[in-house]
Formats: sequence, C-alpha cells, structure tokens
Amino acid sequence: MSKSRSSEPRGPSQRQLRVGELIRRSLSELLARGDLHEPDLSAMSITVGEVRATPDLKRATCFVLPLGGGDEETMLAALRRAKPEIRHLLARSMKLKHAPDLKFEIDRTFDRMDETRRLLSDEKVRRDVAASGDAPEEDGA
Repeated sequence: MSKSRSSEPRGPSQRQLRVGELIRRSLSELLARGDLHEPDLSAMSITVGEVRATPDLKRATCFVLPLGGGDEETMLAALRRAKPEIRHLLARSMKLKHAPDLKFEIDRTFDRMDETRRLLSDEKVRRDVAASGDAPEEDGA
C-alpha cells in the first residue's frame, strides 16, 4: 500500500511564503524609515531575516537581529511594546484585510551557520568524510 499524503509533513504553502516575504520587506522598510514612536527602536538598526506565517495567516513569527550585535533583549522588548503600532502600519502599507499577530524572536541562523562551518572544518570530521568516500577530490583533476 502507498503512504497517505496527509501523514507526510508538508512545508509552508506558496501563500504563506508570499505573505511572510511581504511582511518581512514591509517590516524592514518600516524599521529603516524610523516611523515608529518607540525611542529604543529609533536608536538601533534591525535586520529582519525571515518571517514565517501560520497556515491560517493569523500569526507571523518575525526573526530579527540587531545589526552589529547590539542588545538583543532591549530590541525584543522595544519591538513587543511597539507591536500594536507595527501591526497597524503593516496592515495599512500591505493593504491586508487582517494584520497577523506578530511574534518577535532572535534570528539564530548566523550562529548555526558559524557552528556548522566550525564543525566541518574540524580535522576529525574531514578525515571521517574522506574515509567514507563522499569527499570531493582536491587534486584538481
């Protein structure tokens, strides 16, 4: 018997991806322009790495990081205080019928990439990969 498609994990739909990217761009522009009345946000540059929308598009998680490694907790607290204003401005700029509820989290993508690079450059790992025969040849042939 074949597997049921409903039991397979599915990724985000095209609609979720489009709405997430639209929110990401709009939020980035909003933060860059400094349109918010939150003093802590006007003093820092914030990178919006990704926005993930839920399937019903009622909630969106925004992965953010202070540029230059500033105080993450201060940034999160300021974003959470400004959330109603951010939702209002996003809904107006994107012409959405309902603005999703926003959740802000620190973007750890760069930390994970650095850790992966560190692991892959470890001599033990390189030796194991070479021994398994999966490593590309480095002799330039």
